[in-house]
Amino acid sequence: MPGAFQYRPKFVDIRVRPPSEEDLRAEDVHALKPGERACDHPGCRRAATARAPKSRDLLHEHYWFCQPHAAEYNRNWNFFAGLSEDEIRRRQEDELKTGGRPTWEMKAGRMSRESAAFVHKFAKGQGGYKDYHELFGGQARHGRAPEPEARRLGKIERNALADLDLDENADGPRIRARYTELVRRLHPDTNQGDRSGEHRLQRVIRAYQALRKAGMV
Repeated sequence: MPGAFQYRPKFVDIRVRPPSEEDLRAEDVHALKPGERACDHPGCRRAATARAPKSRDLLHEHYWFCQPHAAEYNRNWNFFAGLSEDEIRRRQEDELKTGGRPTWEMKAGRMSRESAAFVHKFAKGQGGYKDYHELFGGQARHGRAPEPEARRLGKIERNALADLDLDENADGPRIRARYTELVRRLHPDTNQGDRSGEHRLQRVIRAYQALRKAGMV
């Protein structure tokens, strides 16, 4: 092969020189990266990765520590430091009842305009409010007694009551008494073997079963 086309490497050795011992000693292994903050523990140059409250009265203000110093701070943290036994017991009761949060009464003052308006309406039974059962001061005499709620019956229940010759307001005892009366009247054993009422007897039995299924008996 002609010498003009032979490969001649431009660099004889392209290996990277390893750092010397002096370079390693000069390098700061705890140097902070952009966006990191230093640990708040005195003399620590590590990056802060955990936060801890400054005190029980400053729970929204925090120290920033590296992980080892955060663990040390948590081990020595005492929320009730400086409190007496009675204060500690009272704080624990508040924590159980309200979660340690402040509470307020959800009502207007006795002398407020809203309270006076409510008392006026309450006394006259206005605003659609009636104390029929005299639970709040005997207001039943100022209004009409509540009307009984109408029974809601389906077609099957209405037909069953009609087969028993009962109206729609019949209750359980009336239904049972009427059923017993019709069975005694229509059953062949009580009519000297007369089977002329068997068809009506079957309708009565089906009607009674339908009413039992509907929970009316």
